[in-house]
Amino acid sequence: MSFALFDESGSLRSGRVLADNGTSLQIELVSGRRAKVKTAQVYLRFESPEPDTLLPAAERVAEDIDVDFLWECAPQEEFSFESLAEDYFGGPPDAVQATALLTRLQGAPIHFRRKGRGLFRAAPEDMVRAALAGLEKRRAREVRIETMAQTLVEGGLPDEVAADAATLLVRPDKQSETWKALETALQNTGGSAERLLLERGAFATPYDLHLSRFLAEFFPAGREAPPVSGWQEGAGFEARIAGLPEAAVRAFSIDDSTTTEIDDALSVTPLDDGGWRVGVHIAAPALVPAEQLDPVARERMSTVYMPGDKITMIDPELVSAFSLDAGRDVPALALYADIDAQGGAIRAVHSRLERIRVAENLRHDQLDDIVTEAALEDPSAPLPHGEALRVLWRLTLALCAQRERVRGKPEPRFRTDFSFRIEGDRVEIEPRRRDAPLSRIVAEMMILANSRWGGLLAEHGVAGVYRSQQGGRVRVSTQALPHEGLGVAQYIWSTSPLRRYIDLINQRQILAMVEGQPAPLAPNSADLFSVIPAFDARHTAYQDFQNRMERYWCLRWLEQQPGRRFAAQVVRDDIVRLTDAPLTVRVSGMPELGSGHGVTIDILEHDPVDLTAQARFVALGDETAGGEGEAAG
Repeated sequence: MSFALFDESGSLRSGRVLADNGTSLQIELVSGRRAKVKTAQVYLRFESPEPDTLLPAAERVAEDIDVDFLWECAPQEEFSFESLAEDYFGGPPDAVQATALLTRLQGAPIHFRRKGRGLFRAAPEDMVRAALAGLEKRRAREVRIETMAQTLVEGGLPDEVAADAATLLVRPDKQSETWKALETALQNTGGSAERLLLERGAFATPYDLHLSRFLAEFFPAGREAPPVSGWQEGAGFEARIAGLPEAAVRAFSIDDSTTTEIDDALSVTPLDDGGWRVGVHIAAPALVPAEQLDPVARERMSTVYMPGDKITMIDPELVSAFSLDAGRDVPALALYADIDAQGGAIRAVHSRLERIRVAENLRHDQLDDIVTEAALEDPSAPLPHGEALRVLWRLTLALCAQRERVRGKPEPRFRTDFSFRIEGDRVEIEPRRRDAPLSRIVAEMMILANSRWGGLLAEHGVAGVYRSQQGGRVRVSTQALPHEGLGVAQYIWSTSPLRRYIDLINQRQILAMVEGQPAPLAPNSADLFSVIPAFDARHTAYQDFQNRMERYWCLRWLEQQPGRRFAAQVVRDDIVRLTDAPLTVRVSGMPELGSGHGVTIDILEHDPVDLTAQARFVALGDETAGGEGEAAG
């Protein structure tokens, strides 16, 4: 009885030959299945052993065949497996020996190349050595990956993973050893990469995890802005600043105590006819040549703010040189508005570049409780820069009323903003009404400057980057379109050039116009068009990170409260916002209530890693007084 060894889809099979048609065989396999096999697929015809024992016996023999020795013995020219088997075994091989050697040849692609059915050729020595070295390198890599993965599974942290931890979370090289080790560890432990790395100590705290991940994505070269070299060298720059006209004003800024980039200041000067000249003074870093400042500013696009920390757009030393700190001379771009004695009508507006000495840096957190609407309406109430603030307040009310007429409805001014104070791990959250007079004064004067300077650019055909709002849609473009939300004919960002790149670009354009020089960017400038989407994307990402970090510190604030019961207001559906912190949560068991309804909720648990909180409804209204921390029965 005849048997055959043949190839079926790349695998060796053996069976009983039922019929031989010359070009093909009808074969019954060990499994009982019958197959039609072309003669070209047949390696060997044999009489013994039985097909079901051939391959297992051949595999046992093949284990003892040394591939390296086989390669050294093989002829340099093309050969058949049967001829090499005869040389290797010292005589005509039986079916098991021939099959064993064929198996070994096919399983050693580094040493032998297939040249046809049952035909092979020994690979050149240099190729074999190189392939073996590569194989050993891969094996060593697999051992390192497995070792790192096992360390992670067992609770340790390999140095390589620790050094690469943040990058593994934001833009991992999925072919790297550290990623493959982390991936393997996660398959064995479950959960997320963030939690595993945090638990193993790659990040000291959830805060470090959030910050490190953000820095790895947006500031891989480091969070500190590179210094802008050479901008102050030589006498040219200093001479230009010294040659600027000196502003004959007593200016003051209004910011939070934590603000170190003071972009803007205000002044009020009496005029001979009883009117007033209101000045909006903006720091002028655009005086630094673009080729020196822009490589850094354009890369970063904006200062990043977060509770208790910030990452500046430009070098802090340069910020300090242009910041409108009290008591020193600095260059500033000023918008002057001449108004009537009542402070409600603007009669003329002009702009100029000048040197200014700010008299005082006022702080919201120190003065908001003092500079009230009642105090501003009372001429006898003692206020710092009282006369100037009262003029600014009257102008603020008049300008706001004008914009509201254009808007067709009042501005929403009664929302509460919050300030965060972080000391170590302790967080304090302080509410601040958005309609506080000092906040409204600053906001209105910035709207005045940004709308007037936007109009001036458009009037003179000078390119600028505008923010418009039409039909509820906000757009950033080079077109001077209305901003319906603010109620102005056009609006640009130009009053924060130390913090935002768009403001820096617009300030350069305004400075050129004010000084009668050609604008750096033409209306059809490719640079101008390319920066808009880049800024928008980066600014949106920064804002999202700021929101995430505010949420993180809100959750930390929850931990520091004496209980878990809190007052809140309904935002919509089952979403509420805490009264004493800018934290929104979904609440289980909420009845159907309209927006703004007051409720009491219990925060059941929260997670500082994924920034979630679980809450349940307790009662309508505020039931926290006298019962803080007591969970509902």
